[in-house]
Amino acid sequence: MLTDSFNDVKSGIYESLITEVIQDSLSKIETHYNVEKQNLDPADAAIYLSRFLQNLLHWILETCPKGNDKVVQQVKISNALIYWLRDYLKTEEITENLIVAKGELLKSLYSTTNPIAANLKEYVAKITPLTGLTQSELFTGSNVGLSLETELKREILSSDEIWWLVSFIKWTGVRIFADELKMLTDSGKKLKVITTSYMGATDQKAVNFLGSLRNTEIKLSYNISQERLHAKAYMFLRNSGFDTGYIGSSNMSRSALTNGLEWNLKVTTKEIPHIIKKFKSTFETYWASSDFESYHPENEIAQERLKTSLAEARGEIREYPVLFFDLTPHPYQEQILERLSVERSVHNRWRNLVVAATGTGKTLISAFDYQRFKREKVSAKLLYVAHRQEILIQARITFQAVLRDSTFGELWVGNEKPSHYEHLFVSVQTLNNQIGNIDLTSDFYDVVIIDEVHHIAAVSYRPILKRFSPKILLGLTATPERHDGTSILDDFCGTIAAELRLPDAITRRYLCPFQYFGINDSVDLSSVEWKHGRYLPSELTHLYTNDNTRVKHILRNMNEILGDIHSIKCLAFCVSQDHAEYMKQKFLLEKIKTDVLTSKNGTERSVLRQKLKSGEINVLFVVDIFNEGVDIPEIDTVLFLRPTESLTVFLQQLGRGLRLNDGKECLTVLDFVGNARPEYDFSSKFRGMVGRSQMSIVDEIENNFPHAPLGCSIILQKQAKETILNNIKRAFVNQRRLISWIRGFAQHTNAPLTLNNFLNQYPSVSLEDVYKTKINGGGGWTRLCIKSGVIHDSLDTSTEKTIFRGISNRILQCTSFSYLMFLLDLFDKKGEWERTDDVQNQWALMAHYDFWQVPGKECGFSSLTESLKAITNEIILNKEILSVLECAMDRIENKEIKMNISTPSALHIHARYSRDEILASFGVHTFNIKSSNREGVVDIQNLNTELLFVTLQKTEKRFSPTTLYHDYAINKELFHWQSQNSARPDRGKGLKYINHKKSGKTIILFVREQSIDEFGRTMGFVNLGPVYIESYNGSQPMNITWKLEQPLPSYLWREAVKLAVG
Repeated sequence: MLTDSFNDVKSGIYESLITEVIQDSLSKIETHYNVEKQNLDPADAAIYLSRFLQNLLHWILETCPKGNDKVVQQVKISNALIYWLRDYLKTEEITENLIVAKGELLKSLYSTTNPIAANLKEYVAKITPLTGLTQSELFTGSNVGLSLETELKREILSSDEIWWLVSFIKWTGVRIFADELKMLTDSGKKLKVITTSYMGATDQKAVNFLGSLRNTEIKLSYNISQERLHAKAYMFLRNSGFDTGYIGSSNMSRSALTNGLEWNLKVTTKEIPHIIKKFKSTFETYWASSDFESYHPENEIAQERLKTSLAEARGEIREYPVLFFDLTPHPYQEQILERLSVERSVHNRWRNLVVAATGTGKTLISAFDYQRFKREKVSAKLLYVAHRQEILIQARITFQAVLRDSTFGELWVGNEKPSHYEHLFVSVQTLNNQIGNIDLTSDFYDVVIIDEVHHIAAVSYRPILKRFSPKILLGLTATPERHDGTSILDDFCGTIAAELRLPDAITRRYLCPFQYFGINDSVDLSSVEWKHGRYLPSELTHLYTNDNTRVKHILRNMNEILGDIHSIKCLAFCVSQDHAEYMKQKFLLEKIKTDVLTSKNGTERSVLRQKLKSGEINVLFVVDIFNEGVDIPEIDTVLFLRPTESLTVFLQQLGRGLRLNDGKECLTVLDFVGNARPEYDFSSKFRGMVGRSQMSIVDEIENNFPHAPLGCSIILQKQAKETILNNIKRAFVNQRRLISWIRGFAQHTNAPLTLNNFLNQYPSVSLEDVYKTKINGGGGWTRLCIKSGVIHDSLDTSTEKTIFRGISNRILQCTSFSYLMFLLDLFDKKGEWERTDDVQNQWALMAHYDFWQVPGKECGFSSLTESLKAITNEIILNKEILSVLECAMDRIENKEIKMNISTPSALHIHARYSRDEILASFGVHTFNIKSSNREGVVDIQNLNTELLFVTLQKTEKRFSPTTLYHDYAINKELFHWQSQNSARPDRGKGLKYINHKKSGKTIILFVREQSIDEFGRTMGFVNLGPVYIESYNGSQPMNITWKLEQPLPSYLWREAVKLAVG
């Protein structure tokens, strides 16, 4: 029978539906086997069930008696099943799928006016792929089997549109298909090609030939230094819906397509539809990406650019003319720029600090930031300060490129002197020496940018800050924590405005990938004294310099992982000068070339850098507080020989080895992980390396980091993994620890005990930590203070529960500054708001559902006023929620945009709202009636508006190939959406989508990353605003591409643009 009986049971992993016979078998063996089961996820259930039924039906049909009428019997069984489904589902529409009695296949369909119809059978036989249109096939280049070349020719001739994605194209490969491609494109059918100039392997003649064909478009990537496209894929699209694709190892070259031992898999829509779907979706995403530029062979500039790029890639030229072209920020840079905008426009902080690793484009970010300010004030004057001439020269070139102005800026360094001072790139030494001699007012400069701003605490920088009072002060650094303990944050409103996440820079190939090895350390640090947020260095030094066993352990792991220690260029971070010297002597005994860089020999910095670079030494031991000048792209190994308590310092140290360099494949990181104190924060370290925020870091660790940055590996030895997980679980901020910290708060600071002061004192504690645990149905800051014994219990427990529910489930997720400001005003005025204002009335109803979450009459309220008065009259709780709202507003990082639709709207674009807030704002929820709608589509007929709710990750599984690509952003302007299964383009809702512009219907898109966030809360939706139909295909369901009125916010890029890279 179809289902295994499990009598001959095999241990292993399965993904089988449990049938009655399997269930019976399992019950017989369960005493001898551990059995794991999992409930079907609703998002995937249809796939599993339909596959099972397909196999079952195939077995049934195959068992029909052989004979002349076997096909007729098979058709009868199939139709009987359709009739049964009609009766069961009570829908006649399904009978449209009844199969004609004889059982025939439609092979072709052409108009009688088409010349080929005269000899249709012969023509169809000539162009139909021999492997057919429905079955997959593997081509291996072997002696037996079909020729890939001849099969591709048939694919070309039978297609209506072709998409090719290859890393390079050779003329010897293109000319094989020249006749077929010309026939295709001359007949009005389309050809789209994406390729690159990578390694100079592409033949320009081949690209020019393809570009000369009619109805052909070509897109090229010239990014030879950071190129990642190595795909070899060919898609053949047909209006009939029988699409086929080839994915494998063959580029467009003669040897790869004809006689090479290349493997290529043919896939079909009918057999593996989700692979074809992903192929199409990925190609569309690449096609819409700015990384790939249109190429027109008739354009001389384009011809010269490709010629130059290919020559450079082949190493034939080293210098070539600089051509200005439009520069646009990458998504991660866009996110930093948005953070800067929010700091200024929302939080009114105009002195901003940006932290980013060396080599990640800090200067480029500052140039984009200045460009945006200059659009508002054309005459904006700029002062750019750095401490080295080469930085200033490169900075001016960057600004010229962004502004497309080769005359922009003056240098004032060395022999260079300015004439008008309006856009000045100056060294700190020059400016400090001449500051008394320049006749400029304090507000002469609108923007002052200080590169390597960690030097700002130095005496030489203070006169500059005292002399000028710009509108914007922007600091750039990779090293925000100085070795002398001086804080630079005091000059920047006490906060880091934006930090570049290393994973984003690695994915974009601004930094090289890393392989991180977490190695068990024999030294137990759980008893080492902890002071001022770090281990006591003297105690660490004592432990590390009296343990020769640890040194042997380090060397043994280096030999096992690195191979030849004598060929590495390694930076090793130590806890102190004594520790560094101790390690140096131990390594010298093993004949490993090594040296030390500490404050004692800081004058030798340049010499030691050159020795490491040239290979005269293999390992340079440094103390983490004295490493800001160690910038050597050749570093290929980093050793962490001490715990690094600060995430910023850890990422800065890691970044020292991530600089790109010719021949450097990746950075190898060896981190020795010992049993740590609970205060030590492992979770931030790994979140910093992984870069995702909507997931549990414990899940990442337990599942071996499936979301590590592109090209990176994070490998933990078994004991190190257990140590890290145990530490993270012990370090979870729970109720007991919060109460302990509240009780001890007065011992650490003279500041009064408030929520804001508490969060500042304990930066590892978030608002979510305070509000994630219920205490007798209520909870929150006031209740924790009561349990800590610092205030008396005088709360109304009913109101407490309502406030706690509203804060924990709603307020902490909302990122709308305008709505949170309304709530702040509402609670400050004890439930009063402007009742003549439509938007404020919407906010008021949103507030009701945030806190009560049921209609007013179910709470016993006769009016909205009564409802809101009830939650704003408790003095102590009112004070608490005002503090929460202030903290929530202060941490907002996104800029919201007013949504202009036909009716007043309380919702802003790019802010996150709960579903109840959204439905309340549009009147779907009213004060007395709460809508029961939980669908992904809400049609509001009286407003002629439809709301689309999209969850990007539809299943709780980490990866679901069948649902992952239903809904996704193609780029910042386009969003692919799959409709309900009933939608079809010829009638009903599907036709209304197609005609929504004509009918004046407003369609608004709301998107969330997943259903539940890392704190176990139902996740809110980001308002992407009105969308307009761009294109569509398919039926039941339809695939619709919407054009966004406002570009996708940068913080959603990684989750939404699933098929892009970076």
